[in-house]
Parts: sequence; structure tokens; C-alpha cells
Amino acid sequence: MLKHPLFWPLVVLGALLLFNLVYSPDFFSIRMKDGHLYGSLIDILNFGSPLIIVAIGMTLVIATSGIDLSVGSVVAISGAMACLTISHGDGQDPFGLMLKAVAIALVLSLVLGVWNGFLVAQIGMQPIIATLILMVAGRGVAQLITNGQIITVSNGEYKYIGAGTLATLPFSIFIVIMVFTAAALLTRKTALGLFIESVGCKPTASRLAGIRSKTVLWAVYMFCGLCAGIAGLILSSNVSSADGNNAGLWYELDAILAVVIGGTSLNGGRFSLAGTLIGALIIQTLTTTIYMIGVPPEITLVVKACVVLAVCLIQSETFRSTIIARWKTRRYPAERGLKPHA
Repeated sequence: MLKHPLFWPLVVLGALLLFNLVYSPDFFSIRMKDGHLYGSLIDILNFGSPLIIVAIGMTLVIATSGIDLSVGSVVAISGAMACLTISHGDGQDPFGLMLKAVAIALVLSLVLGVWNGFLVAQIGMQPIIATLILMVAGRGVAQLITNGQIITVSNGEYKYIGAGTLATLPFSIFIVIMVFTAAALLTRKTALGLFIESVGCKPTASRLAGIRSKTVLWAVYMFCGLCAGIAGLILSSNVSSADGNNAGLWYELDAILAVVIGGTSLNGGRFSLAGTLIGALIIQTLTTTIYMIGVPPEITLVVKACVVLAVCLIQSETFRSTIIARWKTRRYPAERGLKPHA
């Protein structure tokens, strides 16, 4: 059980939740108000939804031994385009306007994913450089769309995406379920998952075996762009506004951390969507914990980085083996031919 890839992520998540329970005894309490469920656990799932979706797309990219640093910018572009479309649609049917805004934003996100796939698969550019280009330029594009201002919209149907409820739960949770289910079915019930792992492990061997590695790369970057676009819709609709400068800021780093914490190697190959889900929940729970205990804003990122470092070390089998070996050496020196300490 200790060697199961999901064991340590679950232990860390459980430890964070237990700490919150000790610090705040009503942390696990869930109450019903106006037909909606409220509570800290519901908030973690709700506010963590955009990160989970972005991390799912990032998982498949990393599985191909790639990286996508542009997801934060795509989040900002998607939300900005959707809000701009709605703000220019005065007098139109609210539901139809919402559908139009969502469609335009998602198509644009797919196009951005195609651009990344083109640079990586067709041009042969290093993924970190290819996506860094869009990371820098995309943030500028988002600010051009919003004209450097925060676009505020008033559309109940659009707000429902990020702030609505379905069956007493936030609607964003159901979006996560749909994205996760779609990704799991495509990668575990079809040959696509095997192709992704093959390209990530041995790209040359997979190409010689008849796998269209370029097509696989195009597909994963398109899917990652789509996931970032969906996350952008959730974030912007939740606050009914779009901020091209701050929306999705540093999301790429949190998504990469969630994937790594979940057990997926940055070297590519095998990946775990379930592990990514747990990793994203760890990141969001940690963020909630930091705010709850009142950590000063100026050192929030430092505390978060230290905790993430500790989590990664705990997960490392090499690190654990080294610590255990040193402990045994000090505890039982005679077994290694050493003289006991005085």
C-alpha cells in the first residue's frame, strides 16, 4: 500500500484536512441555505474547479514529455473574449448571447492550443519555449481585448457557469466531473492514452512503430488549450468580469505542481488523472488553509512553496529511503559494523 502512487498524495490531503479540523472544529460542517449547500469543503471544490480543469489538460501535455506555460494567459484570453462578447450584445437574448460568448471563447482557446501544437509538433520547437511565447504574448492579447480595463458584465445565464448551483452543489463541480470523465474515457478506454504514454517515453520508437506522434502532440495541446478556456469561463463568470492582467495569473505553476504532486513524472510517459485531481485539491486546500490561519499576504507564497517542497520530498521514494537508512544507521550502528555512540 505504501508503494501505491496515490498513497502519499492522499496522506498529505488527509493531513491538511485534519489540520484544518483541529484549527477550526466546524471545518467539515456543511449546511443547507436557500436550497444550496455551504461549507469549507464545498468552497474547496468550487474554487478549485478551474485549477483542476487546467491541471487535467496539463497532465496529458506533461505525459508527452512536454509543458504548457501558456494556460494562465489562455485563461485570461478566454474570460476576456467571453465578457467582451456579452458587453457588446446589449438587447440580445441573454441565453443566446451566453452561448455565443462561450462558443467564441472556447473556439479561440482551441485555436491557441493549435498554435502551441503547431510550434511543438510541426516546427519542432522546445515545448517550454513554444508555450512561453504565448504565455508572454497572450497576457498582452488579453489586455488588448479588455483595452486595459476590467470588463464588467451583467448576464444571469453567464454567471450561472461559475456561480450557479445544480442539485444543491455548485455547477462548476459538474463541469469538472464532465471534463474529468471525458479525459478518462478518451485515455483509458481508447488507444489514445497508450499513444500519449508511448510518445512521452520513446518518441522515436513510437514513430517507427506507426504512431502518428505529431497528431498526438497536436491533440494534447489542443485539449490543454480547451481546458484552460473552460477554466477562464468559470473564473470570469464567477465574478461577472474579466481582468486581462490578473485572471489566471500563475495558474500554469499551480497546475504543474498539481500534476507533479499527483505522481506524473515531468519526464513523460505514465500519467495519473486521479493523482492530478488529488494534487489540485491539495493545492486548493493549502491555499484555503493559509487564508484561514491568517498568514500575512507578503509571505503567503513562501509558506506555500515550503509546504509544496515538503510534500514533494515526502512523495520521493529515494528521499524516504535515504532518511530511513540514516535513521537505521544511527539506531542500530552495530549492524553496519560501526561503534555505538557514547
